[in-house]
Formats: sequence, C-alpha cells, structure tokens
Amino acid sequence: MWTRLLSILSNKKVMLRLLFTLGILLAVRVLSYITIPLFDTDQITRFINSSGSFIAILNNFSGQALERFSILALGISPYITASIAIQLLQMVIPSFKEWSEQGETGKRRLNQVTRYIAIGLAFVQGFALILGISVNGSVFIPSIEASVISNFRYVFYIYMALVIAGGTAIAIFFADLITKKGIGNGTSILIVAGIVTSLPSMWTTLWNKYIEAPVNDTFLNYVWFVLIILIYIGVLLGVVYMQAATRKIPVQYANRQGKSDSNIPMKINSSGVIPVIFAQTILSIPLTIIGLSGSTSSGGFVGWIQSIFGYQEPIGFILYVLLIIVFSFFYAFLMVNPNKIAENLSKGNAYIPGVRPGEDTKDYVAKLLFKITVIGTTYLVILAIMPILTSIIFGFNATEASVITLGGTSLLIIVGVAVQTTEQLETDAKQETYAGIFE
Repeated sequence: MWTRLLSILSNKKVMLRLLFTLGILLAVRVLSYITIPLFDTDQITRFINSSGSFIAILNNFSGQALERFSILALGISPYITASIAIQLLQMVIPSFKEWSEQGETGKRRLNQVTRYIAIGLAFVQGFALILGISVNGSVFIPSIEASVISNFRYVFYIYMALVIAGGTAIAIFFADLITKKGIGNGTSILIVAGIVTSLPSMWTTLWNKYIEAPVNDTFLNYVWFVLIILIYIGVLLGVVYMQAATRKIPVQYANRQGKSDSNIPMKINSSGVIPVIFAQTILSIPLTIIGLSGSTSSGGFVGWIQSIFGYQEPIGFILYVLLIIVFSFFYAFLMVNPNKIAENLSKGNAYIPGVRPGEDTKDYVAKLLFKITVIGTTYLVILAIMPILTSIIFGFNATEASVITLGGTSLLIIVGVAVQTTEQLETDAKQETYAGIFE
C-alpha cells in the first residue's frame, strides 16, 4: 500500500494532474456560493424542507448549491439524466445505436447530443423549479419587488432559468477538463465532491444530538454515538468489498496451447447505483409535483399519493424495493449483453471451457449473470433501505434523517468513484514510470 502511494506521490506528472483536479474543484466550490441575481434564497430553503426526496437528492449532488440557489444550483445532475436517457434511447433509435458502434467518431456525436439535451433539461428543470417555488410566494428579493418585476415576472423567470442552464454548461465544461487533463472521470468527481461536502454536517448533527444537546449526559448517549460510527465504518467496508467483488469466467483460446489466464470479469453489482436513482426519481416525481402545486393537505388525494409514493410509508417502501429489483435486472442485462459476449468469443476463436460456442455460451453467460445479479440486487436493496430503517431505529426526525445517512446511494457513489480513481492513479503512475525508462 505504502509503496503504491509513494509511487504516485513521487510522479510529477501525476501530481500535476491531481493538483489541476483540485484546482477545478476549488473553482466549482467558489461558484456554488454565487447566488442567482434577484432571487430570495429564503424561499428555496423553505421549499426544500417541505418537498420530497427528489429535491433533496439534487441538493446533495450539487453540494448544497441548490439550497443557496447558486448559478450551479442543478450542477451536473441534468447531464447525468441526459446520459442515462441517451443510453436507453440507443435501444429504440437506430442512429444512436449506430453511433455507439462507430468508435470515437460516434462517441463524440453522442456526447454532443447529450450536452445539448442536458442544457435544455437544465433550463426546463430550472424554470419548473422557479414556478413551483413561486406558488408559495414571491421568489424575488423583497427590496426589489417592484411594479417593473411584477409586470415582467415571467421574463425574469426565463432569465433565471437561463442562468441555471449556463451553470450546468459550466459544470459540464469543468467535468470535461478533469477527464482530459485531471484525474478520473470528471462527471463522477464533481458528484462525489458535492456529496462529500455534506459529510461534515452529518458528524456535526450526530455530535449535537448525542453529546452536546442532551440535558442529561447519560452513558447511553455515548453508546449510541459510538454504535452509529461503528455501523457507518462497517457499511463502508462492506461497500468497498462488494464494489471490488467480481466473478471471473475463464476463457480458453483454440490457437493457444497450455493453460490460459484469460477471463471475463463480471461485477457482482454490474448496474451500480442507477437502479436506486431510477427508483427514487420515479417515486419522488409525484411528491415533487404536489410540492410544486403548493398543496399542504395531508388527506384525500394528496394523502393517497403520499402513502403510495412516499417510501417511508409501508406501500411506498414495498414499491421502492420492487422498483430497485426490476431496474437492477433490466440495467444489468443492458450493460452486460450475453449475446454480444458469445459473438465476440466466437469471433476471437475463444470459448469457455466445458461450454459449447454459440447458443450454449449465451445461455451459460445469461444464467450466470442472473445468479450474480440476484446477489448484487440483494446487496443494493439492503444498502438502499438502510437509511430508512436506521432513521426509524435511532429515532431521527425529518431534518436529521436528511443529513445522517447510514448507507444509501451517496456512500455507494463515493466508494465506486474512489476505487475507480485510485486504479487510474496507479495506472497513470506506472505508465509514466515505464515511459521514463525509454526517455
């Protein structure tokens, strides 16, 4: 471990790329504090506290830039949504599928379309968000709430939405810079940077709840505090293990003699965090629409919607789990295509020992992928419901539960990106070392 760390730190080019990445993250953090002109930030704070978890997810991914309603209020989130949409549209739009198979040229076209969709989506989301907040009162700073703004209210709404879309364009630009000249995948790095900024508030909330706030400093409060920390560390170690867990399928080449070390690695959790995000998004959209409408009633139709789509409720909880399971299998077979694997093995004059090439290979890979996905989905469901169960067990209120998350998508994203970035750092350090031999 220390040898690998030393090899990274002693490599000047890698360290320069690392410093460049940190510089970009610092610039993003500074921009996240520049608020959108004319907007009353007290309104967005009240809106987030009264809205569903979808807004909380956006706020978490943006590094709390949304609750400040800064120019990076939506951050890189629209680009992620657009990327997922483009991936799914490749199944139904022939031109997108052709581009995905055309190498770098096709990839550039898809990336360009994704950027356009992301910026358009940022404008629509920003405009809808401003309209929703305005239901509960004026979104403008009280001191400038004048007849001019009242008469041209929607013009100012469009102006603010354009600023939000511009902020997303800046975030995409920074993400590309990190990918090309920095360390790791720029989009992933920006998401993790946003999530990590919420961790200090989690530990502060825990400290205030169990150590400072209680009138009677009982020994039990200290026990609860230590227990929660141990659970968090345990979950963190479990996520690291599961992220690295793979099932290797041995591969033998017909034109090679002797034992072959070639294999096809299949991750236990091949779908990643996408199924949980999909499930949360689908369940949160009806609740967000209710929040945007300004309805505060808890009975009738509104109460019925909250009981079905709120995953803290029994019906919503079951629906949440079922959606994660469905999306896990769907996305796993979308990412790992058994038919394509079987074709590639046949083209490469390779086969899986004990399995006939062609249809038998496809069936073997499909059955193995199904078994692996069962394990991965179980792990994903447990991780996704942990914040809900722990908030009930430890008695966290709504505000505390939104800050203290034991498990959930945030931890999965942080660990996944950390593992990926560490591997790239080591690879870059080795490449620079080998290149230096011949210089």
